[in-house]
Amino acid sequence: MTKPKHRRIPLPRNRYVRLALGWLLVCGGILGFLPVLGFWMVPLGLYVLSQDSPRVRRWRRQLTSWWGRSPTVGRWRTRLRRWRARIRGWLG
Repeated sequence: MTKPKHRRIPLPRNRYVRLALGWLLVCGGILGFLPVLGFWMVPLGLYVLSQDSPRVRRWRRQLTSWWGRSPTVGRWRTRLRRWRARIRGWLG
């Protein structure tokens, strides 16, 4: 079974709701040490903000580009391919 390469996250259509949601997620993520909130909220909030803010969009694209060129990512991809080939060999 193949999975889609890019998944879409449904966001509110109203620009102001998206901005408020993005800032609430970032602020909540900064308070991630509290039991209910988490640090996972910061990247999600930045993703939501990047839909409307050119500056945050630029940062997200630069990070995505850097992550794709990172040598550790390539190393993990190679390991994952080897692991999958080994599993396929075991399964026959």
